[in-house]
Parts: sequence; structure tokens; C-alpha cells
Amino acid sequence: MMKFTASIVATLLLAAPAFAQAPSMDATLQALLAHPKVVKTLDDIRADDARALEEQKRITEIPAPPFKEKVRAEYYLKRMQELGFKDAAIDSEGNVVALRKGTGGGRPKLVVSAHLDTVFPDDVDVTVKEKDGVITAPGIGDDSRGLAALLSLVKAMNENAIATVGDLLVVGTVGEEELGNLRGVKALFRDHKDIDGFISIDGLGISRVVNQSTGSHRYEMVFKGPGGHSFQEFGLPSAIHAMGRAIAKISELRPPAEPRTTFTVGTVRGGTSVNAIAAEARMAVDMRSNDTAELLRLEEKLLALVRQAVAEENARWNTDKMTVEIKLIGDRPAGIVSLDAPIVQATQRAVSAIARGPRVTFAGSSTDSNIAMSLGIPAVTIGGGGEGGNWHSRNEWYKPTDAWMGPQNALLTVLMLAGLDGVTRPALAVRQK
Repeated sequence: MMKFTASIVATLLLAAPAFAQAPSMDATLQALLAHPKVVKTLDDIRADDARALEEQKRITEIPAPPFKEKVRAEYYLKRMQELGFKDAAIDSEGNVVALRKGTGGGRPKLVVSAHLDTVFPDDVDVTVKEKDGVITAPGIGDDSRGLAALLSLVKAMNENAIATVGDLLVVGTVGEEELGNLRGVKALFRDHKDIDGFISIDGLGISRVVNQSTGSHRYEMVFKGPGGHSFQEFGLPSAIHAMGRAIAKISELRPPAEPRTTFTVGTVRGGTSVNAIAAEARMAVDMRSNDTAELLRLEEKLLALVRQAVAEENARWNTDKMTVEIKLIGDRPAGIVSLDAPIVQATQRAVSAIARGPRVTFAGSSTDSNIAMSLGIPAVTIGGGGEGGNWHSRNEWYKPTDAWMGPQNALLTVLMLAGLDGVTRPALAVRQK
């Protein structure tokens, strides 16, 4: 791919698409692309590509299961401190937090983050393997790439003395995956009331931008009955049978295709032996939607079906001994940032400048950005660069194809939003309390 030479920059300036909604944003982008310090920083990010990939591999081989991210967090803190953040620290929830001060007195304040945790328990082998240019390891892309891209971004900015107007809060978050329930980013917004914008680097390709947060509710349902011998005490209600009735009912639900709304019974377990009436069985259910109202409608129907299944199991055996405990174990709010919001427009322009052509695809997903969006704070989730697949599996793979585009894209997005001192004003507005 290209080096940001003067001729290339001139071509980009001429080819920069015009967006009628916010003409000043185009002027901002052109001013940045024409600035020698920005051009040098973009080139340095590309030159840092091989080192960033090695960093990505090192991070991957530090296990970070849900609620056990401490060792990886300590490594990430060390790297932040080596990059010049002497006051970087691990907060009370386990996030690694570093403040890069701007020249504007603290505002606007923009978070740039990636998540530390993976979905894999600590007995999973996270050794990185390489074959024919493909790297495989659990978590190699999600989100080791985001973490490495964030370090590459900060390294290049610091080495080129890039001074933003707004403050940057650089964060490695915990609890993004599974039952972590976004605990890290929830704590971040609890402890920092002055955040004006939020960027999560999660995923790979830069042409996909998440501006809509998929909300989710997750439940554990525990079915309990008296239990007994399958022959001698036949006639008692079975926890497994009650759960089976519930699963059968749930499977017939028909949520709308738009807004996208989904459900699944993700795990089931219970019983003690083949010749016993099960005294206990439990299942975990995931419900998601890009719309809060639809999520709540689905939730109401599904929970009613579970209770109905218990009533039917009791009626089958003429008893009231079967019960169900329903516990909410995951709550991720839905939200959306409009396409004309400065944070979305900035990302769109950055992608066009870096990738020179591909249209941005806007999408909904469940990421750390959910919390910001639900609070009305402008947020996007952007890719860290490269290609990959088999997410959340032990065969997760990654190819560093044009990987430097991830941190380059982040750089232009950050500079448009936070402003470059003496060159451009911040596009990100300071939130009013």
C-alpha cells in the first residue's frame, strides 16, 4: 500500500469526498492531510506495522478470561507507562486508564479504548501458531488486535509530538465479553462524568463502523422439583421435562427481522443420573435486539412461556412442586448514533482517506460502545486493521493484510474529533451537564 508522500496527499485532497451535511468536516480533513506532522505520523504507523503485529501476538499469549484479566492488564499498564504515561493506572474495576492531556483545558474529552478480556477460560491454550501467512490463536483478533492498534496509535502520536486540543483518555477495558456485562466501561462512565465521546477499537476491517448498539438481556433459569427414583417415584414432576417444555415453546417464537431481534437457549444442564427424576435443571438464554422496545417485547413473551412451561409440568402430574427461579445475568442497553453526528462523519471521512474508496458499512453490534450510546454520548466502534475469522473459537485466525490502516484510521478520526492544536478545532462538542 501507499506511503503518505506529498503527491499521494495531494491526490487524497482532490479525491476527498464532499459530504453536504457538514462541509467544515471536509476542510478539517484536508487541513490534517496537508499537515507535515500528520503525514509523518501516518507514515510512522505504517512503519510500525511489524512491531505492532509482534505486540499483538504477545498480548494474545497472556490469558485474560472473564473476570481474570489482571495479568494482561498489568502488562498493558507497563506498556502504557513505557509510552510515557507515568500516571497510568489500573482502576477499581480493573481497567487500564491513561490520560493524554490536550491544550484545551480538558475538554472535549474523548475515550479511545480496546478491551482486555477474551471469552476463553484459563485452561485454553493461547499459544500463537503461524502457517502460510495465517496466524491462529484464541483471541488473536478479538481483541488483541484492538489493543495492539491502540498502542501503535499512541506510540506514533507521542513520537511525533501530536498535540490535540481535547484530552484523550486511553483505556484498556475489562468485562466486554460474555458475562462481564460491560462492567469495565460501566465503571469508566461511573467514575468519569466528563466524557464527551467514545471510540472502541474492536473488530478488524476499517470499512465497517458500528454506530448502533445491539441491546441484550441474558437470563439464567433454574428449574427445581422434588426429584426421585425414575421407577419407584414415577409421577413426580421433572426439572428437565419442565425445562424441555420451556425450550420447545421458546423455539417457536418469531421475532421481527427488522429491527433485528434474536434469541437462543445457549446452555443447558441438569439431572444426576439416567434413572433419576431430575430435581434441578438450568439453562441460559440470550435475547438481543437493535431496538429496546422490541427487546422488551421479546423478553416479556419469553419469560411468560417459561412460567407457562412450569405450570404445564405441574398440571401434568397434578402437583405444585415444580418451580423456576429466573435471574437476570446480563443487561446491555441498545442505542444508536445518527449518521449525521460528527463522530460518525469523522469516521466516514477517515475511512475514505485511508482506504481510498470503499464505502463505509454501518452496523449494529454489542460492544463497549453500548454504554456510551445508551447515555446519549457519541460513540463508534471501529476496526483495528487486518483480516480474520472464527471469532470466539479456538481456531480464531488473523492475517495482517493492510493492518496499519486500523491505527491510521483511528488517528485521523481522533484528530478530527479532538482537534489538532493550532491547526483544526475539535468536531466533538462538549456535553452540557
